[in-house]
Amino acid sequence: MKKLHQSLTSLPRETRDTLFLLAVIGWVVFLQVGHIPWWCGLLTAGVLAWRTTLTLRGLPLPGWPWRIGLLALLLGATWATHSTILGRDAGVTLIVVLLALKTLEMRAKRDAFVIFFLSFFMLLTHFFYSQTLLTAAGILIALMALLTALVNAHMPVGRPSLGQAARIAGGMALMGAPIMLVLFLLFPRLSPLWGTPGDDAAGRSGLSNSMRVGQIAQLVLDDNIALRVKFEGPPPPQGQLYFRGPVLSDFDGAEWRPVRSGFPDALALPPDLVVSGEAVRYEVTMEANRRPWLFLLEAATQAPELPGVRVRMTRELQWITDRPIGTLVRYQAQSHTSFRHGPLEPAVALQDHIELPPGFNPRTLALAQDLRRLHGSNNTALINAVLDRLRTGGYTYTLEPGVYGQHTADEFWFDRRQGFCEHIASSFVVLMRALDIPARIVTGYQGGEVNGVDGFWTVRQRDAHAWAEVWLQGQGWVRVDPTSAVSPGRIGSLQRLTAPEGVLAGALRNLNPTLITQMREVWEAVNNRWSQWVLNYTQGRQLDLLKSLGFQSPNWTDLVTVLLGVVVLASLIGAGWTLWERQQHDPWLRLLRRARSRLNAVGIPSADHTPPRELARQVQQRWGPQADIAQWLLRLEAQRYSRPDSGNPISLAALQREFRQLAWPRKNSTPAS
Repeated sequence: MKKLHQSLTSLPRETRDTLFLLAVIGWVVFLQVGHIPWWCGLLTAGVLAWRTTLTLRGLPLPGWPWRIGLLALLLGATWATHSTILGRDAGVTLIVVLLALKTLEMRAKRDAFVIFFLSFFMLLTHFFYSQTLLTAAGILIALMALLTALVNAHMPVGRPSLGQAARIAGGMALMGAPIMLVLFLLFPRLSPLWGTPGDDAAGRSGLSNSMRVGQIAQLVLDDNIALRVKFEGPPPPQGQLYFRGPVLSDFDGAEWRPVRSGFPDALALPPDLVVSGEAVRYEVTMEANRRPWLFLLEAATQAPELPGVRVRMTRELQWITDRPIGTLVRYQAQSHTSFRHGPLEPAVALQDHIELPPGFNPRTLALAQDLRRLHGSNNTALINAVLDRLRTGGYTYTLEPGVYGQHTADEFWFDRRQGFCEHIASSFVVLMRALDIPARIVTGYQGGEVNGVDGFWTVRQRDAHAWAEVWLQGQGWVRVDPTSAVSPGRIGSLQRLTAPEGVLAGALRNLNPTLITQMREVWEAVNNRWSQWVLNYTQGRQLDLLKSLGFQSPNWTDLVTVLLGVVVLASLIGAGWTLWERQQHDPWLRLLRRARSRLNAVGIPSADHTPPRELARQVQQRWGPQADIAQWLLRLEAQRYSRPDSGNPISLAALQREFRQLAWPRKNSTPAS
């Protein structure tokens, strides 16, 4: 490190500043590597390495044919990758490309300023993809580095250290922090002007509105957070934490989709939701899923409130919005874990939930006939018999069941006898329909884990789950989770699915089994605070802030009024500070300036560097050696420059009083002979 420091300090200043700026650009681009094409990242690294080599060796920069050729090549690669040069992803790629190419023509200060502005703009594009605390920390580092480089560029004289420029940049950032805080708290958040643009066509890991056997296997290995839930009171048992999502009833032999009934709305199945018992009140913070779904605990009777978003419940008890959820949202809800829904008597529309595609799963159909002969028409007994078969038939829960063929239910019931929730739920529903029992699949999230630091329940993508609902006369739709018959621990609190750990995490867990869990809980609690107080600081919370300040029914005009009041107050404070600071300047120099101004008015001009002794000499030449003004000027000089032990009793306050009492002659008064 010492040799590196010596080598850097020995470089010419222009070389040092260029290398520092290239390093900052590299960090800015590195933060975006996960969101740009692979060729863009490699080419940017190559261009920066090329520019670094040219700087260290003092070689000339490439000419315009090289730059034009590279630009044309990169524009073509961007078009080939994104099929456009417009839009979010293509635009970010172009910004990275242009920033890299601009370094190849950085010859003057104005070129460096263009790079500064491009880099600052590129920092904003990071929030298009991620607004986490870790992303904000990386952007803050890049911002301070860019400010340091910008301050250094405005210090052309000498060889100021980068540490000095960093201190000045830090002071500027600290002075701007209060303004940033006030604007964050009070600037009205008026949708859709406030927020980062999303790309609704972009995919995101999460549940889908269809289910092909083998799909949820990818989700259970995803450790990303889907929901954070805060219960007002004691939470329900973990086995009752079913967060309802899409309901799938249409089956083509390979894939489940929402029902596409041919019945008119008058014959469609009504929800007929009836709840009982005490309501469970909770707050959900849901990550963006790019789909118009809200996940609520089964079953909710009241729609959660989202500002500017309409929410409604479908006949299948799924809560949906009028637009995809592209940002972090938070909503209050209440649910009843004890409920029933659906018609109590047979209905025509139930036929949609009995149909099976012809030519699929013949052995499962034969199994249904055998069960009918054994248990007759008692549907409850048939369901219990199937669950007993799952418990005692050697069926196992695994995330690696292998690839299923055409007859998925046959393979599960008779051949493989292993799978996870979607294999089990799909095979169970197929068998129920073969028994002429209306059944359907419900997808969502089940369970979760409580964070011991902040008390929030964390529901991850690996908690994605599929269960079944069967219709029974007199009871309506009844939840049946066949996975609990195969692996009870998957539903309860005994066993949760975990994503595979890295080498470092595995080594730390071997040393201390609870260390990784504790570290993750602390980090997720900090991230949750960031989400609650920063990312989810909505207009509603702004209005709550005004209520705490005494406003009865605040609105956005009150926000503007308070913001303007704060701006005016800050301006007055700034003006007062400026006046006070001016008063704190050297009062001796201020008094000398007043005397110089008076003398200039009576015909004795002087420069700013003229000392009091020279002014006294000019006064004596004009009005005689005994002039009070000359004596006062000499005492003023003595007050500042006399030795401390000279015994001079005069003070600056006394000189100020004498100055006010001096008799200043007129401009055309007769000079001394």
